Amino acid sequence: MALQVEIDRDSGFCGGVIRAIGKAEQFLDGASPETRLYSLGAIVHNEAELERLGAKGLVPIGLDTLSAEADGAAKGRTLLIRAHGEPPETYRLAEAKGYEVIDCTCPVVLQLQHRIREAYIRLHPPGRPAGQLLLFGKIGHAEILGLLGQVGGDALVVENKQMLLEAIEDGRLDLTRPVEIFSQTTGSPSEYADICSAVEVRMAREFGMEIYRFRGTGRVKIHHTICSQVASRHAKLTEFSLSHDVILFVSGKTSSNGRVLSDLCKSVNIRTYLISGPEPIRPEWFRPDDRVGVCGATSTPKWLLEQVADRVLALGKG
Repeated sequence: MALQVEIDRDSGFCGGVIRAIGKAEQFLDGASPETRLYSLGAIVHNEAELERLGAKGLVPIGLDTLSAEADGAAKGRTLLIRAHGEPPETYRLAEAKGYEVIDCTCPVVLQLQHRIREAYIRLHPPGRPAGQLLLFGKIGHAEILGLLGQVGGDALVVENKQMLLEAIEDGRLDLTRPVEIFSQTTGSPSEYADICSAVEVRMAREFGMEIYRFRGTGRVKIHHTICSQVASRHAKLTEFSLSHDVILFVSGKTSSNGRVLSDLCKSVNIRTYLISGPEPIRPEWFRPDDRVGVCGATSTPKWLLEQVADRVLALGKG
């Protein structure tokens, strides 16, 4: 029996990335061949897709490059803000340098930024002790930097439960003060639930209350801010991984979403291989009758998943 290959129909770009790439292509396709579109950071965390867009004229630049330019020096150039979003000061900086801005911030991220600003106001009532903002996400990630910029950096970021416990231990998270908790939109739902539960349990203990009574005090407010498309992908990928003998997870090396989702696949299917494209695939990974599942991150293009599937089929025929 030959190798069977199936591409996960739910894998590939999320809506925010599709929107950003679509706007970039629309701009470049309507411009002269020598025109360049500058993106602040990589528009997507996938090296193959960046190479494709680079050939069209998309040029990623860093915040340091933007900052170093003289005021007004970029007049006539266009800067794309990617789906991750940016803090308010980035927009002011781009305007000062002379850029026209195409804002491709994902609508889900924009809503989260708005909710965080509202929460910060609630947590700082006039004449009363301030509460705390707790963000679950990857420190230094572009989305997290954009969220921190909404509140002047006045929030605590934790990547996992261990970091949370350390923050409680050293007093950076004060259990006697109210707290509102948010997640990066691409966070792991199970890890976020664990973080939220740990905060509630320890605060209830601090006040000497049973957890069910403590929840009624409103001292901890949990916001469900993981993108629904990302959240549903966790459950669907678990099922997909269990229904195949081998999983090829395709992701760029810098994609945090890719690392989270590939780890999820490997946790339920030990024969999971994280690859960036078809080149690393090895024949010894497969048995003749294996059912092979090909899936990827929210930053992985469908065309790359198809290349990987074609490579496996070619190995099966060989």
